[in-house]
Amino acid sequence: MPKISVLMGVYNCSSTLSEAIDSIICQTFTDWELIICDDGSTDSTYNIALEYKKRFEEKIILLQNSKNLGLSLTLNTCLEAAHGEYIARMDGDDISMPDRFQKQVDFLDTHQNIDCVGTGMIRFNKNGDFSAAPSIENPNKYTLKLYPLCYHATIMMRKKAYDALGGYLSIPRTVRCEDIDLWFRFTYMGLKAANLNDYLYKVREDDNALKRRKMKYAINTSRTFFAGYKLLNYPKHMYPFALKSIVSNIIPQRLKLFVKKELK
Repeated sequence: MPKISVLMGVYNCSSTLSEAIDSIICQTFTDWELIICDDGSTDSTYNIALEYKKRFEEKIILLQNSKNLGLSLTLNTCLEAAHGEYIARMDGDDISMPDRFQKQVDFLDTHQNIDCVGTGMIRFNKNGDFSAAPSIENPNKYTLKLYPLCYHATIMMRKKAYDALGGYLSIPRTVRCEDIDLWFRFTYMGLKAANLNDYLYKVREDDNALKRRKMKYAINTSRTFFAGYKLLNYPKHMYPFALKSIVSNIIPQRLKLFVKKELK
């Protein structure tokens, strides 16, 4: 059995998938399996994944949905096929730094009280790296007032914790915010997360990423925050923070970039 099972749900990412898979193949920690599930792509994503499957027969498991089902169900399908002690996430348009897995495995092996570990992220696009997203080393219940416990795509979680959570919740409210829902349920169950200070993951934020930030998904996120606040028994005066995603979606992207620049 591999030490790590890497979950990668992919959909129409033919232009970036090779780079994402290569970043897993080039990990200094080699005891892993990569589980790729194509979520009904209409481009050449599946064929690219199939070529990697042929080259790395013993390392890659390739699955395919008959139609587009969304990330939650796709990741749950990957989880059902996972054999590893630890479960890592990876997106088909991002990049993992070569020592990511080694550092996360070392941390979980030596911190038995921690169920999940994430890392910081570097944002990049076709022009290169443009900003860093630091992580919170020791997140707690009230971290979720505004932020996730860990950046979802960077995590490595004990499989027994994933199993206890029952994977991802797939309902209309959690579309595009399945990770937020996961963190509220994770915290409610008394599980513990931590983050490494290192920037071990590069997240692609190009025009396509911006287009996916639709108002209906911002509303889903706010609804999920409200549900999470209620689950964790947050005081009522904190509830307005749940509207953050809607407010952020209303503000033009150019204005947000201008403000960030002025604040530096």
